[in-house]
Amino acid sequence: MKIMISCILVIHFSLNVSGETREITAELLRDKINGGIIGQFFGNLNGLVHENKYTDEPGNVTEYTPDLSNGAFTDDDTDIEFMYIYHILKSGRYILPYNEIYELWIENISDHIWCSNRYARNLMDIGIQPPYTGRIAFNPWAVFNISGQFLSEQFALISPGMPQTAARIGTHYTHVAIDGEPAQTTQLYDAMIATAFFEDDYMEVIKAGLAAVDPDSEIHEIVSNVIFWYRAHPGDWRATRLSIKEEYWNGSFGGPGGGNGYRIITAATIASILHGEGDFVEAIRHSFNFGWDADNVAAMVGTIMGVIKGEKWIRAQGWKIKDEYKNNRRPGLPTDLSITRFADMHFQIAKNVILENGGEVTEIDGKPGFLIPTEEPSNIERLPEPLHRIGELRTMWWPIIQNELAGDPIQMARAVYTTICLDLVKEISTERTEAWFLALEAFKPYYKSLFGDTQWSHEAKVYFNDVVYNRNINPSCPFEYARYQFNGT
Repeated sequence: MKIMISCILVIHFSLNVSGETREITAELLRDKINGGIIGQFFGNLNGLVHENKYTDEPGNVTEYTPDLSNGAFTDDDTDIEFMYIYHILKSGRYILPYNEIYELWIENISDHIWCSNRYARNLMDIGIQPPYTGRIAFNPWAVFNISGQFLSEQFALISPGMPQTAARIGTHYTHVAIDGEPAQTTQLYDAMIATAFFEDDYMEVIKAGLAAVDPDSEIHEIVSNVIFWYRAHPGDWRATRLSIKEEYWNGSFGGPGGGNGYRIITAATIASILHGEGDFVEAIRHSFNFGWDADNVAAMVGTIMGVIKGEKWIRAQGWKIKDEYKNNRRPGLPTDLSITRFADMHFQIAKNVILENGGEVTEIDGKPGFLIPTEEPSNIERLPEPLHRIGELRTMWWPIIQNELAGDPIQMARAVYTTICLDLVKEISTERTEAWFLALEAFKPYYKSLFGDTQWSHEAKVYFNDVVYNRNINPSCPFEYARYQFNGT
């Protein structure tokens, strides 16, 4: 069963912002898209051997030669976006509505996902659709997880020179699993990649990303700090890494400062680009050595540097690249694809995005090309206030919960989950006592996959158990938003 909410609509994003019209040949556009794809594969797949290997101390990779001699294959840093790109091209719409995204996840994504994406998929089992699968009140990973970064690159590759458009498309998709500060990272990196189509200076690319995030966000502060540390010792990446560790590393896996959190991963990514100083290989090598979730960092660095350098430059280096992209993880999608074909899918979509945003097909020195109304990087989505959006969620879900308490078992389970997460147990159980206790039974099969998650605090787990198994209708709620008064609906 699916939750059908009237506010979930097909949204067409089209911007008319100040910026100059730039021209680019079709050949160069394809070259930069392909360069970004190859760079992403280099970073992601060559980085797997370094993933989570270096935490307290940095890595010591002294030499690196990019290599795809065995081709590319599906990994979570690229294959969820592969699903999106495939269906965007198939449908002819670059903003797929959330009800369709929900169906795609149900059909194509069940395994080889972790953390916030895993939890979002578990929420879909009780029929909760995006973007609510990525709301902080419902998904305990959503407030800090790096899904906002490693599922964002492709949306900028289809938005050349249009950082605001890239950010709008990117956040639409990354909100499936994250919100808050992680959504700022989507805007940061999508703006950087989109800008790199017309800007070769890595520092200017980083500045474009900085202009795309909420100035009051922690992400803005992190990027600014890393630039400061780099400028303080530009020739000493280890000193920058030490500053990052001391300021942002919490020594664990979860939380904003953990190995899966936005703080150190954002810092390491920006630092790798800075200390790479425009050198493709050095930027990726640094991303390995900065460590933590190194393949994630390297995939983003490789994408940005790949767009700057382009495919022709990459292939001229003589690196081994087998033109193959094997899908062995995502059912329902092509299993045998070439890297070139995967990149061409992006090129075809990019043409549509350009035209739908006011661009034109033209001829440049006798060659086919495009006129692109480029955009200035700017923040298109500020941090929600408060981050957990509790007021709007309670107002929206109150009537849904009331209705679903008398529904089928999935609806009843969903009503229980949302009631508990929104701290409405006392109100609902008092008003609908019999229906509430019946719904608790319907929810029990989902308890472990949801409330058993490691990111819920001990206090939260005690609270959940108290409600579901001890039938306590007036537990002591551990959530920050418990102090907010519910104003009925």
